[in-house]
Parts: sequence; structure tokens; C-alpha cells
Amino acid sequence: MIERNRHTYSVSAMCEVLQIARSTFYYETEIAAQKEQEKAAEEQKLKEEILLIFNKNRQVYGTRKMKDALFKAGRTVSRRRIGRLMGELKIQSKYTQASYKPMSSPPNEESVRNVLQREFQVDEEMSVVVSDLTYVKVGKQWNYVCFLIDLYNREIVGYSAGERKDAALVQRAFATVKHPLGNVKVFHTDRGSEFKNVGIDELLGKYQIKRSLSHKGNPYDNAVAEATFKILKTELINGTNFLTLEQL
Repeated sequence: MIERNRHTYSVSAMCEVLQIARSTFYYETEIAAQKEQEKAAEEQKLKEEILLIFNKNRQVYGTRKMKDALFKAGRTVSRRRIGRLMGELKIQSKYTQASYKPMSSPPNEESVRNVLQREFQVDEEMSVVVSDLTYVKVGKQWNYVCFLIDLYNREIVGYSAGERKDAALVQRAFATVKHPLGNVKVFHTDRGSEFKNVGIDELLGKYQIKRSLSHKGNPYDNAVAEATFKILKTELINGTNFLTLEQL
């Protein structure tokens, strides 16, 4: 009360009316000011920890992952408070930033069955392999990355990168696989022409691998590959300038 009205009445007069010693008022005011300073110092320290965690993790952490990281470091902080502090720091997870995606090639119209049918949980290693391509800017041109992913444990078992989005890119990815290709029962992709062509047909036929294609224009049929590339683009590629294919 005294603090709220000290601009109108003298502290001495208010203390006398309220029968409070002036020393008591000034002591409590000093304690309150000290607490405010400690709170401000704690906020600043927390901001520094958040910024350190954010930068150490490729600037991809939002409030949920940041809360988990702080908890592991011995701090219990609400997501609301973390969001406020991240806002004050003007930092934002890359996952919340929109990215540009160029037009993809027309889908292959051939009626090949979707064998996988979104059964993304499998019990045997290398029994089902899924694949997709993504674009990456190298210099001033688009280059492409191909992944082969084992559905059993989501491991990237084969990969390639190149200037052309074609069957050769996929074949080079197969050439990097260390596991026996004879174990693969199903190879699932979208309907891009780079996956459905004579060269890939011969490769799959050699190892008796059954082909499975997503339904036309439906990315959810190949969700594991799509999610893997989202992580790659968000955490490692976006914001990085590749000057050469060798760098990529």
C-alpha cells in the first residue's frame, strides 16, 4: 500500500498512520527489489541455456523438445514459459518455417498394385524397402538425393545423390546397400518414372523383389520415406548452401 501511494503521500506519514517503522518498509522494499533482480537473472540464465540447446541441435527444437532437453539438464520449465522466452530471443524451430517445393514429375499411370497398403510395421529386417527422392539446391541448380529405407527399423540402407532425377540415381542407391538384396521381398515407391522403368524392372527381377507403388498422387502411401526426407531437409539441408555435388 505504501509503495502504491508514495507518489501521493510521504512515506513517513503513511508509516505513522499504519504504525509501521520506516526501517521495516525500506527493508521489505529492498527484499522485493532483490527478488526481482534474482528473477531477472534466472530468466537471463534460462534464456542462455535455451539458446545454447537450440543452436547445438541445428535450430530444430520447438517447445516440446526444448522442455525435454531442459528436464534432462535438471530444469522443469513449462512449454508456455519456454515459448515466451524463445519469442523474446526471436528464435523459431525450422519445422515451423515454410519451405518451397518445386513441381514433381508426372506420376506413372501404369496400374501396379499397392502391395504395402500402408503396413509400415514389419517383423523382419530388410524384408520391405521403401524409397523416394528429394531435391536439393547445389549452386544454382537442383540436384537430387535418393534413399532406400528398411521399414523394419527405419534405417537408411542405401543412398545416392546426383544431378539427374532418373533410374541411374536409384540404381546407384541400390549399389550402396550392404545387406543381401535377396532378402528383400517388397520394394515400395511412388509412381515416378525413375522407379518404374526397364532398368529397375531388371534389378528387381534379378533378386525376385515384388514391386509396390503408391496410389496416384497419394504421399501417405509412402509416409515413412516422406517423413525421413522431411527430417533430412529440415534438420540438415535447409539453410545450408552447397556449392558442389561433392559437398552435398
